[in-house]
Amino acid sequence: MPLVPTAQLVAAAREAGHGVAAFNVITLEHAEGIVAGAEQAGVGVILQISENAVKFHGGLLRPIAAGSLEIARAATVDVSVHLDHVEDEGLLHQTADAGLSSVMFDASHLEYEDNVAATRAAADWGHANGLFVEAELGKVGGKDGAHAPGVRTDPGEAAAYVEATGVDALAVAVGSSHAMVERTAALDLDLIREIAAAVPVPLVLHGSSGVADDNLRAAVEAGIVKVNIGTILNVAFTGAVREVLDSDPKIVDPRKYVRPGREQIAAVAARLAGLVSGPRT
Repeated sequence: MPLVPTAQLVAAAREAGHGVAAFNVITLEHAEGIVAGAEQAGVGVILQISENAVKFHGGLLRPIAAGSLEIARAATVDVSVHLDHVEDEGLLHQTADAGLSSVMFDASHLEYEDNVAATRAAADWGHANGLFVEAELGKVGGKDGAHAPGVRTDPGEAAAYVEATGVDALAVAVGSSHAMVERTAALDLDLIREIAAAVPVPLVLHGSSGVADDNLRAAVEAGIVKVNIGTILNVAFTGAVREVLDSDPKIVDPRKYVRPGREQIAAVAARLAGLVSGPRT
């Protein structure tokens, strides 16, 4: 399968009545494991690189983007590559040149009117450069302490926001929280249905690692299309690495502990990609 645009994967999922998993890439092994898992499940996925991951790589987007794109091109399922949670306009403007097909511009830390103005400008630039643009309204908890827990997206405000900004997808606050290591978040499924009925673009769930399987599946049934998943991969990867290192303190070759970590990423990605990609009942 060729590398495909994010817009194509999201539109196909929405039309078919199911979701598409978007997994966070931090290292090359993340991208390899995610795609291996997607191939095991036989479903398409989105590889997404966050602004924080770019900072981890010394502020350089192109190396990790290029590696992810090559892995996507070699996949046997549809894969797209997306730039996630971008606040820096300079990084936003690297998206198209780096070969990515979509970006999530995050102005949710701003007051509503300022969020609208900044996101409108980002969407206008993105569309002029052929990009699918996602944004966020209603702060999702847990991200660097800047997002207040308990905040929810108002359906009417969401509809007005999409019309004012022209974005192609909307991340909504419905009870999930970033960076959760326990799957205890309780989603407001009625609110998801209300927002889905009010908003003409696909809805995105951030912080999905903290949502249990049945609740995650219910969120897709209620109208979520793009499902962002990150922390649960890191929990699996780190657990496998720790187990290997604890078993033999003499190990120094990183391949001996990174490989099991990558395999665990693949296992988790396969299960969750298959879970959210199943048809709605």
